[in-house]
Amino acid sequence: MQQRWPDRIWILRHGESAGNVARDAAHDAGRTHIEIAERDVDVPLSALGERQAGAVGRWFAEKPASERPDVVLTSPYLRARRTAELIQEADGLSDRMLEFVADERLREKEFGILDRLTRSGIDQLHPDQAEYRRLLGKFYHRPPGGESWCDVILRLRSALDTISLHHGGKRVLIVGHQVVVLCMRYLLEGMSEQQILAIDAEGDVANCSVTEYAFDPGRGSSGKLLLERYNFVAPLEREGAPVTAEPDASRAAR
Repeated sequence: MQQRWPDRIWILRHGESAGNVARDAAHDAGRTHIEIAERDVDVPLSALGERQAGAVGRWFAEKPASERPDVVLTSPYLRARRTAELIQEADGLSDRMLEFVADERLREKEFGILDRLTRSGIDQLHPDQAEYRRLLGKFYHRPPGGESWCDVILRLRSALDTISLHHGGKRVLIVGHQVVVLCMRYLLEGMSEQQILAIDAEGDVANCSVTEYAFDPGRGSSGKLLLERYNFVAPLEREGAPVTAEPDASRAAR
């Protein structure tokens, strides 16, 4: 029987972005809005984010070529694509000329009318949405023009179907965003709403942290991907790259 799943999947949150930095500044100043000139899709990495991505790339580069990623799927957002590029530049992939697949299904959760608002901004400018979120919970609340976690999960189910169809037996690196990492865990581990929200409540997914799954052919009738690491930041700590875990600029209401 042909193997359905990749041999290994790494799910990586992008490095620290200019949006992360702007979000912290807005929060510390008590502002309602996060000030960024670019569209969310065009927000670049910060200098620290580039350093973090390079550190992870060198961690991958220490592995034999046969154990490095040979498929790279990334969110189309600039901060994710640049993170993948810096991993490649550090010889972290099996082939230095490996082409990336930018998959819009891996994009950041969309926040609609709440985009670029701080928590206090949402409370002041859209108190009805703050109340809806309290009543429905973050898993199901969909702000006007935006997405719920369930919406993100729906598109990620499709992305996983594509991965299982085209990349069985491969080693796949996915570069995305915090909610993408969490929702992938929800899907790959068959979690409940309560289980994934409990993990989320423990703390943010760190920038450039590694979540890793390995395929075990002996699990079930067709094998299963098993979690080996979550929010793994040792590659950053080893190189002295500060670990950051700020929500993205648009993510006060994630």
